[in-house]
Amino acid sequence: MTDDLPAAEDLSRHAEKKAKIKAARDRMMAEKTGEKGLILVLTGPGKGKSSSAFGMVMRAISHGMPVAVVQFIKGAMATGERDFLLQHFPDLCRFHTMGEGFTWETQDLARDIAAARRGWEMAKEMILDPLNRLVLLDEINIALRYDYLDVAEVVSFLRDHKPPMTHVLLTGRNAKPEVIELADLVTEMTVVKHPFRAGVKAQAGIEF
Repeated sequence: MTDDLPAAEDLSRHAEKKAKIKAARDRMMAEKTGEKGLILVLTGPGKGKSSSAFGMVMRAISHGMPVAVVQFIKGAMATGERDFLLQHFPDLCRFHTMGEGFTWETQDLARDIAAARRGWEMAKEMILDPLNRLVLLDEINIALRYDYLDVAEVVSFLRDHKPPMTHVLLTGRNAKPEVIELADLVTEMTVVKHPFRAGVKAQAGIEF
């Protein structure tokens, strides 16, 4: 087995290389001292946008940071995230489901626009509340994509009225260019494979 170990000179070169990387990394990190409330966007056609966002919600809660969730499209259907947060962290997470379900289910444009407007009013209230450190606007990009909300209004509010240390996280595919331009962080989820294409339905614990 000892014959499979790297030679002494290889181990030495590896250690030297890693020491240089660490020194460079330490210098870079020493320069990053600023803090601010971030605008974060999770978009793209791939699965995982809301899942990633709720992971961030849980991370904030673990640090004792109060959070709020405003869901724009999802309706009254029970989801694991909402049930878990309301059951276990009602003191740290305010959860508002303002949508009425997928647009092909409601089939009522005026109703969908009204629901989005109610969601945006709640979103502004949650963002301005000094108690909240992170506000998740789940699927707001969908409402913006269909022009249920005025993107200029949303962007100007986030730019001009968001408290300096409040983080706001926007999810949903097809994020508007104006939202992407405003954001501090943008991640695009891509599709490589999805079981739905192979005839597998949405399953509890994975999709909802």
